[in-house]
Amino acid sequence: MDSRVKPKQSLVVVGNGMAGMRTVEELRKLDPDLYDITVFGAEPHGNYNRIMLSPLLAGDKHVDDIMLHTRAWYVESGIKLHAGDPVVKIDRRRRFVHSKAGLEVPYDRLLLATGSAPFIIPVPGHTLAGVVGFRDLADVATMLAAAIPGAAAIVIGGGLLGLEAANALQRRGMHVTVVHASAHLMNQQLDAPAASLLKTALEDKGLHFRMATQTTQILGGKRVEGVQFADGTALKADLVVMAAGVRPNIALAQSAGLHCERAIVVDDTLQTYDPRIYAVGECVQHRSSTFGLVAPLWDQARVCAGHLAGFGHRRYVQKATPTKLKVTGVDLYSVGDFIGGEGSEELVLRDRRSGIYKRLIVRGQQLVGAVLYGDVRDGPWYFEMIQQQTDIGALRHGLLFGEAHCRQGAAA
Repeated sequence: MDSRVKPKQSLVVVGNGMAGMRTVEELRKLDPDLYDITVFGAEPHGNYNRIMLSPLLAGDKHVDDIMLHTRAWYVESGIKLHAGDPVVKIDRRRRFVHSKAGLEVPYDRLLLATGSAPFIIPVPGHTLAGVVGFRDLADVATMLAAAIPGAAAIVIGGGLLGLEAANALQRRGMHVTVVHASAHLMNQQLDAPAASLLKTALEDKGLHFRMATQTTQILGGKRVEGVQFADGTALKADLVVMAAGVRPNIALAQSAGLHCERAIVVDDTLQTYDPRIYAVGECVQHRSSTFGLVAPLWDQARVCAGHLAGFGHRRYVQKATPTKLKVTGVDLYSVGDFIGGEGSEELVLRDRRSGIYKRLIVRGQQLVGAVLYGDVRDGPWYFEMIQQQTDIGALRHGLLFGEAHCRQGAAA
């Protein structure tokens, strides 16, 4: 062996999901030979696209369609994959990880990509069979087993994920009721008028809703039979899907003594308080924010990979991220500050006959937020203006009518 050949460093990745594996992909583009890479995943298969769980549940996709990295890819890439064997302990002093199956692997650099878990509301009965989150392939399998035409499903949570799950189960022939604690759907992304249009469209598709409703108990013996609410009423249920938010998986990092608040705290390089340990994805907290959409995870992966490869000039900067609902026949787009308030101006267009609603929030000479329902063609254009902090002074009067209208006006 040539003594001048520098031995490879060891990189251990804890978590075989989208954020961790995207980081590995970016790292291999920069320097494919820098590390011996070992990946530990809690699930017993390769890496797949979680965004496509809704189409999988609805029957529009198959498992093979949503796989991003097969087991063969890991072998071909020289990456050791331990699927179905999660890391249970990090020894920071000796720089080893310990897996559930008893493996001990040393690391020079450690990447935590432990993701998040669905928040299961801790009401009586929440551990019954038939109560499930909507987070992974095992959850989808449980839901499909219960998705008998005519059976009753209750989805707790009227946010993005809950509505996608409800729509998919309804398409499977189930009678689906969405129970939401807020007075309007997707209250984190939509204003009340857009949410009202969305609710009407989903009701037309056959979904049912209980708004401003609190769940107090899951009913049943060994298996779920119904759900009881704070007002004393109850509904029959053969399946209960908890889609009331997620919680970052931080127990492993906490047990290793890493600084955590709501999630694993990282700096602009995605480094934790231990300089040998990085973290990306839904398990991280950057400048007080946590993350659930894919776009920021991709940005984090690119920055983290740059630092792992020794290119120290990259910094992670948070950006506005648009929200889109994946429900056939429903066009929805939301980005930025859709609340507005003091010092801002609202530009609103409503066309009830065609089901179009647009609300733009302007502060000074800049667009800061947009909610579009029914006609979302200009969403990316508005998004770009928000990101670029474009001066919209000359466009203000035509802004609601979209890019084509504004370009025609400029050309005239």
